[in-house]
Amino acid sequence: MPRAIISPSVLASDFGQLTAECKRMIKSGAEWLHMDVMDGKSHRDRLRHNIRHFVPNITMEDPISLINAIHAKGMRAGVAISPDTPSTAISDEVGTAADMLLVMTVYPGYGGQKFLDRCVPKVSDLRERFPEKDIEVDGGVGPQTVDVCAAAASTTGSNVIVAGTAIFGASDPGGVITTLKASVNAAQAKIRGAN
Repeated sequence: MPRAIISPSVLASDFGQLTAECKRMIKSGAEWLHMDVMDGKSHRDRLRHNIRHFVPNITMEDPISLINAIHAKGMRAGVAISPDTPSTAISDEVGTAADMLLVMTVYPGYGGQKFLDRCVPKVSDLRERFPEKDIEVDGGVGPQTVDVCAAAASTTGSNVIVAGTAIFGASDPGGVITTLKASVNAAQAKIRGAN
């Protein structure tokens, strides 16, 4: 069972103090930091211009070759799906090749959005199909929504939790990281106990 990892999203940090903010998160117990790389168009812009894809399809026409190229550089590769993309868009071949599968639980483009619980079944499906993979959720996740992500499937749900506002905006970010990690660990322990 993949271990619990909490990854604060620097999108919610003070960009003017980015180095200090990242150090503060690591000191508070974060093992990973989540960095969003965006194409400059918000979800609202996409809707206004009737653009329906996550980002322009100009660099990712062959995901297996891209994953292999990333692996050849000694790095891990992940695949993300947006709220409107079905989990079946991640083929068995791509899901097996990737190291991590990311389910966006908000629309990409800006922080502080409300968690879209309609995305949780995707976490379930991916966990059932790829039980040993890191499965990450990103968007609107905090102490009130982490449990539904962590326990999304009969074998556990997400083990990697991205949280921005919930951690960076907290007076005790270390306490929030500990709470989120404890929720994932509790969901995993419950599943282990049931098996």
